[in-house]
Amino acid sequence: MIARAAGLLLALCLACAGPAAASGSDSLFGATLTAPGGQPLALAQYRGKPLLVNFWARWCAPCRAEIPELIELRAAYGKRGLNVIGIGIEEDGEAVADFLKAYEVNYPVGLGKEKGLWLMQALGNSRSALPFTLAIDRKGEIVMRKLGRFTKADFEQIADRLLQ
Repeated sequence: MIARAAGLLLALCLACAGPAAASGSDSLFGATLTAPGGQPLALAQYRGKPLLVNFWARWCAPCRAEIPELIELRAAYGKRGLNVIGIGIEEDGEAVADFLKAYEVNYPVGLGKEKGLWLMQALGNSRSALPFTLAIDRKGEIVMRKLGRFTKADFEQIADRLLQ
């Protein structure tokens, strides 16, 4: 009962606080997810690095459509420091591992259905809709929030600010 009340209070605070509460990236860097193989993926290791964080799921058609572009962006801009992380709103590590292999995903992916949903909300996606992508600069400032399919054109709009 107490845990339920605390969860409701957190949801109410996030809903009432709106974008101001979601402006920082601390909740992201404080999280540890589980990689498809079962090992922990601490997001704190990406603090201070240019970062694209993509929330997705296998069943989401726009998510599947944007994965090849994220792969290309990481390949093209990785030497300039760009990191890409996928956060799968999933629980089945084995199925996700097969999916990642089929798509030849070249970036780390963490899983966490409940934690992923909470992170999306904490980072400004109050609808918990997918796909949802964040661009975070070296200072930890969110320079873009994109609800819907993320494209190379979206990246090009913020590339200079993100990679400086």
